[in-house]
Amino acid sequence: MRGNVFVIGLGLIGGSVALAIKKTHSEAKIFGYDVKKENLQLSLALGIIDVQCESIREGSEQADLIIIGTPVVQTEEILEELGTLNLKKNVIITDVGSTKRKVSEKADGLRRKGYTFIGGHPMAGSHKSGPAAAKAHLFENAFYLLTPKEGTEEKRIAELKAWLRGTKANFLTISPELHDELTGVISHFPHIIAAGLVHQAKAHHLEQDLVIRLAAGGFRDITRIASSSPEMWRDILLHNKEVLLSLMDNWISGMKMIQSKIKEEDGDSILEYFKTAKSFRDGLPVASKGAIPSFYDLYVDVPDYPGVISEITGYLAEERISITNIRILETREELYGVLVISFQSEADRKKAEECIKEQTTYGTYYA
Repeated sequence: MRGNVFVIGLGLIGGSVALAIKKTHSEAKIFGYDVKKENLQLSLALGIIDVQCESIREGSEQADLIIIGTPVVQTEEILEELGTLNLKKNVIITDVGSTKRKVSEKADGLRRKGYTFIGGHPMAGSHKSGPAAAKAHLFENAFYLLTPKEGTEEKRIAELKAWLRGTKANFLTISPELHDELTGVISHFPHIIAAGLVHQAKAHHLEQDLVIRLAAGGFRDITRIASSSPEMWRDILLHNKEVLLSLMDNWISGMKMIQSKIKEEDGDSILEYFKTAKSFRDGLPVASKGAIPSFYDLYVDVPDYPGVISEITGYLAEERISITNIRILETREELYGVLVISFQSEADRKKAEECIKEQTTYGTYYA
């Protein structure tokens, strides 16, 4: 497709969408703007954008597609600013934020002026951030939710999908309200729970120093999402307040129920509680990308001798397998420890497993 694409906010998501569009639409020209000048300059140097803009006005008024890749609060402000500009009549405006109802309502001013706004939420991410981490294939096989308001022309939705087809994502079209309910259940609320677990451990740490030492294993893994941007999650929770308050009420009721079963020593009910959870959890898709970024970890049993970590990473480097994180769970003299290596994708993890098995006698497994 020919045309000008203007990306506002050149972080991981905005940069990755820009790269996916460039990969598919070679005749398109990508303009970019970011309040952080270093992001703007790096995006130009990395070929994510073709032209850097000094203002939102500069890029918006010549754009056929505007992609807003900023936190949700800033997105609302940008939508207001766009409403004061002389945009192209047939421009499509979209965003990539995690909440949709309030953003969609804010875009009503643009709709009244005849412009098309279609909310968007690519449900994929990475451990890393910024334009340096952007990848054209970041959204491949992930769900990309589009949330047009009722009455949006189907041909405009199809046009946006055509612009975004290079993401190789699975597009789903739902209402802004349903989007916020779904993401509240499977993304927003779990982040609250993860943060709550960390707060509970921290409170006990004040009394018991052993807590923080013992929390280095599975507890660290199940609370990883609590390390996400505090500012971003503050904004998301305030934007999706009604849904999350309802979920909290349901959660508290559920916790009170299981609390009572423990007090009553009702073993059958407790067993059923865990069996039901296990059945639902075991039925979740394994290979699909969801709302929370997956962690592709490989656990390697390694002997305790100098250079063993550099030995393993050397094998992976020879195969050009990229590592996102590496840590040691436990090592004791003359015993095997556990090396945890994180990768960007399931394919990289499987390739690494095959490489290590071929080069060593170390055991590998997924947790």
